[in-house]
Amino acid sequence: MEWLFDPAIWAGLLTLVVLEIVLGIDNLIFIAILADKLPPHQRDRARLIGLSLAMLMRLGLLTIVSWLVTLTAPLFSVGPLSFSGRDLILLMGGLFLLFKATTELHERLEGVTHTQTDSKAYAAFGAVVAQIVVLDAVFSLDAVITAVGMVDELGVMMAAVVISIGVMILASKALTRFVNAHPTVVVLCLSFLLMIGLSLVAEGLGFHIPKGYLYAAIGFSILIEALNQFARRNSLKHEARVPLRERTAERVLRLMGSRKRSAAAAEAEDAQAPEEVAFAAEERNMVSGVLALGERSIRSVMTPRSEMSWVDLDDEPAAILRQLQDTPHGQLPVCRGELENMLGIARTKDLIADLALRQGILESGEGSPLRPAIVLPDTAGVLRAIETLQRAHGQLVLVTDEYGAVQGLLTPVDILEAIAGEFPDEDEQPAIQARAPGEWEASGSADLRQLEQALETDVLVGEGLEYTSLAGFLLARFEGFPEAGQQIELDGLRFEILAVDERRIVSVAIRRITQPVAEDAAS
Repeated sequence: MEWLFDPAIWAGLLTLVVLEIVLGIDNLIFIAILADKLPPHQRDRARLIGLSLAMLMRLGLLTIVSWLVTLTAPLFSVGPLSFSGRDLILLMGGLFLLFKATTELHERLEGVTHTQTDSKAYAAFGAVVAQIVVLDAVFSLDAVITAVGMVDELGVMMAAVVISIGVMILASKALTRFVNAHPTVVVLCLSFLLMIGLSLVAEGLGFHIPKGYLYAAIGFSILIEALNQFARRNSLKHEARVPLRERTAERVLRLMGSRKRSAAAAEAEDAQAPEEVAFAAEERNMVSGVLALGERSIRSVMTPRSEMSWVDLDDEPAAILRQLQDTPHGQLPVCRGELENMLGIARTKDLIADLALRQGILESGEGSPLRPAIVLPDTAGVLRAIETLQRAHGQLVLVTDEYGAVQGLLTPVDILEAIAGEFPDEDEQPAIQARAPGEWEASGSADLRQLEQALETDVLVGEGLEYTSLAGFLLARFEGFPEAGQQIELDGLRFEILAVDERRIVSVAIRRITQPVAEDAAS
């Protein structure tokens, strides 16, 4: 028992344990990869059985120390190269590692297997355990031979093997979980195995590669991967702050091929052949309209007050009849004197019938064509407006502000236009008209989201903005009410005021310029 109090014994034991653990890290990497091929409920058992059998094999190897020492004796020669038993084992083990790592890399890079589906084909339990044992033998043979030369006591060698295997058993599950959660780590580990397999082949052929070089390369690569994982975690944290709805919309549009104008222009310059587009621009715009619908307010899709048509009962019946005959609308608000003095909503054909039969419009009572108006506040969202329109049985909805003043009206066509683009009436012109390549003319009431799609930009609509039209966008960027001829440049686009009418911008000319410049207003 004197050896228990010998510091040299303990120093040798500690050295061997550290050596076995360090040399076993590459073994653990491959065990993590092999265990993933089994069903989840068998992975822990495979690791335990495989490493336990490997420990028994190592202990068996240590009991025949004298034979291991003789493995360095040459068995035969091929030209200038002589091969010993140790060289043959290292050579075959290295070739096996090169083959196994190459096939694993091919499967992962080509996407052949490793998909988490119910029909996943798992490897046989016995085959995986056998591979774990073989790999442990290949990885640990050099360490065992080194241990023979470092320590004389067989018990110390066996104790070091048992301790190191115990540590490997405890660490293998955590390492497997980490490797499975980080696919890039798997590729990095397989690259390590290629490097280690090459070093074993070199050792078997008589070319010694210092272990320090391998461990330095592995350590440096692990450091770079750790920085990459840290950056990825920070990126995910930053992405998590973006609302899920916005992230989903961005990914869907990216899959459909939606690109910013500047990025598309840069790619077009470098493209050697035209790229096949799976979805047309109109399809992408409609999908974009659907995804953005839930976050829009009624004010961004309604027909504004300035463009509303309504019947004033203070007018002469003949004038009202001419107005009804000329209007393309099927329903109209009916008021007296002013829009706020709302009497109701009526169908155009019913109003014409009343005027023809009674020479006037019956405001109330049985037989009156007027129906009570359905009202929504302008703070409501579009989804709530859709629910209201579904219950309105074809009737239009009036939009009012917090003081009860009418701000506009909403129909199912307005919702459709928010998704698929503008559908002008017979008496209307499109709000956005292309005049030439890179040139447009837009009305001040043009919807900003539709204008963004037409201009292929993303700088017009922002969060928390109270305006929804081009006029509101321009007024927010001029110090005062602009005059005709004034210009502003933003994101490579020049906006020029063409016409104004007292308190509103009537039309704007938009031209794409060569170089985007910072936002600036000039008179």
